[in-house]
Amino acid sequence: MVKVLVVKTKSRIDGMKKIFQYYKETFQAFENKTIIIKPNFNTADPPPASTDITIIRELISHLISVGVKKVIVMERSGPANTYQTMVTKGLYILQEELGNFDIIDLSQPQTHWIPYNSDDLHWKKGFLYPKLLETADAIITLPCLKTHQFGGHFTLSLKISVGLVPRDGYSYMSELHSSPHIRKMIAEINQIYSPSLIILDGVDAFVTGGPAKGTLKNAQVMLASTDRIAVDSIGVAILRELGTTSEVSKGSILDQEQISRAIELSLGIKSLEEIDLVGYDELSQNYTEKIKKWLN
Repeated sequence: MVKVLVVKTKSRIDGMKKIFQYYKETFQAFENKTIIIKPNFNTADPPPASTDITIIRELISHLISVGVKKVIVMERSGPANTYQTMVTKGLYILQEELGNFDIIDLSQPQTHWIPYNSDDLHWKKGFLYPKLLETADAIITLPCLKTHQFGGHFTLSLKISVGLVPRDGYSYMSELHSSPHIRKMIAEINQIYSPSLIILDGVDAFVTGGPAKGTLKNAQVMLASTDRIAVDSIGVAILRELGTTSEVSKGSILDQEQISRAIELSLGIKSLEEIDLVGYDELSQNYTEKIKKWLN
């Protein structure tokens, strides 16, 4: 069984504190480790278009408090300029405030890209990814809760990995967005790493449109887990409960192409019965019962 923590909350700070408490032992194990944080900074638009800077501040502050060796925030935006996105989001101001973390702009020339390829990929030539993923001790991803109108159907924890593939040189993003296999290709990127923790911000959600603009609903929920397929399955269930697009609404959740391809690649759970949906408190527990109805 894989646990997915559900925190029903209007406050991202409150949600993060409850996640820290629930995953206390996980964070204690990060002492003297190098931790990569991968936010969703596709653009600098307000949440759920991008990760709220409050979540990053809370996370880095907590990592510092448990004695990590190094924190690295790593991202590539697109189509927006990555540096300008980071500036607008306040990441460099946060760096001055907290001090103890590095920022890596993956849109800048990198000397340490690693090629990934295999015979069963839907990518024509495989793709590149940053070597730092292999040298860090742990990776924490910070997806949002939203639909994706440009072929992905939804952008949750699997889709966040697209920002680890470069835009410069060979046009990987053009290949991705022009392919009928886009959702399978999204899942395939996730073979390059395994997150130690996923924290999904669903305080606000796009139920149509996305990733930068969309129909906004206040879902007032945050999720945390170590399993991307489980998180995305619950994320899809929440979108369905809120009322979403026909693409996200139809069929079994496990038949959604991002999820089904991730299952084929053994990236996490293989059935919804493997998910242990844990409500942090009574309010959250009541909400999990509502969401469970949408898993069938």
